[in-house]
Amino acid sequence: MNTTFLQACRGEKTDYTPIWIMRQAGRYLPEYHTVRSKVTFLELCKTPELAAEVTLQPVDILGVDAAILFSDILVPLEAMGAPLEFHEKRGPVFPEPIRDQAAVAKLHVPDPETELVYVMDTIRLLRKELADKVPLIGFSGAPFTLATYLIEGGSSKAYFETKKMMYAAPELYRALLDKITDCTITYLKAQAAAGAQALQIFDSWAGVLAPDDFAEFALPYVQRIISAVKPAGVPIIYFANNGATLLDLSKTSGADVLGLDWRVNLADAVARLGQDVAVQGNLDPCALLLPADKLEARVGRIVAAGKQARGHVFNLGHGILPETPPEKAKLVVELVHRLSGKA
Repeated sequence: MNTTFLQACRGEKTDYTPIWIMRQAGRYLPEYHTVRSKVTFLELCKTPELAAEVTLQPVDILGVDAAILFSDILVPLEAMGAPLEFHEKRGPVFPEPIRDQAAVAKLHVPDPETELVYVMDTIRLLRKELADKVPLIGFSGAPFTLATYLIEGGSSKAYFETKKMMYAAPELYRALLDKITDCTITYLKAQAAAGAQALQIFDSWAGVLAPDDFAEFALPYVQRIISAVKPAGVPIIYFANNGATLLDLSKTSGADVLGLDWRVNLADAVARLGQDVAVQGNLDPCALLLPADKLEARVGRIVAAGKQARGHVFNLGHGILPETPPEKAKLVVELVHRLSGKA
């Protein structure tokens, strides 16, 4: 197995810079659409054979150094008892928002091997398929990000209801976050036990918080999760999107790797973080549309900056966009490998 990704996560010396791409198993690939056309999005997530198939596609097509489980950060919330719907234009919707104590009380911490067994079965299938290829990354959402979906009833721009609960009903907010945190700990431990070789925690909406609010209302729950899951012995990546102002705080999460979006200069971030943590990132997803020579120059700068870090996993600063030509994704993988010295 190619373990370069795991070595970089652990801060070990690597022969070249490994790369995987957030949302690499997804809508920009024609092969994904062929599978997706047969089922709904949730059916795809809940059918281990199909979820495994689309997870493997970018490994074979792009030549990335890690696979990431095809699933969604919101499926544990559905298992907790919150009805979940996906709409093509609106995205995820929770038709019964969680905004009072009675609604929080109805939520429960699910057993991953029964209520989320399709995820565990997908992981077990993938480990067999990936045995001679690359490591498998499991993942979850971070409690703050997951809570925003439950409280808002879906995606949001202002996160008014979430911040209203944080500020005006902090005990209710903490009760909800505690329950989500317990669920996430159980879920990630189960993923590692099923065979996930690294785990990423996605805090997609952390950047909407002021640093003081991040420190009080988001970070402690991430720290609890990482502390509880660390004994599983797999590297943990924490990605706080739009988190350039939160770097110093994020460093205290306990994660082995910090994911960085494109809004921060990688060299500056490495200088701020020091040698205690590896980094992941951070090409702007839209930069894949650059002409090949300019894309190569930009990739080269990121690769060079990453060499100063404790360890560097090349990635985009967020998920690859559906409009991205697959050949550009493949080119980025080839550029990273060549410019970082892969033989």
